Amino acid sequence: MMVELSVVPLGKGTSVSPVIARVMSIIVESGVPYKANPMGTVLEGEWDRVMEVIRRCHEEALRDGERVVTTIKIDDYKGKGNRLNSKVESVEQKLGRKLNR
Repeated sequence: MMVELSVVPLGKGTSVSPVIARVMSIIVESGVPYKANPMGTVLEGEWDRVMEVIRRCHEEALRDGERVVTTIKIDDYKGKGNRLNSKVESVEQKLGRKLNR
């Protein structure tokens, strides 16, 4: 399954990059395949492993704040794996050119 994750700490001012850096450290160290983008991160893996990483990310963002909004979007496609790159590549093939990534 793939999960798009967005963690937004509230009450930390306009720049939340220090908190997001700690969250990304959890993702990187987890070993779960991921792709970071400006608005969130996509993780790919088995349900329990991915959800555990998401829980840890949410708790880390909440560690020194009073409120965190964590949004997840799940794409669970039975029998399909390793889609982190292949989904975009499929669109590029149909489009006939590369997309900005």
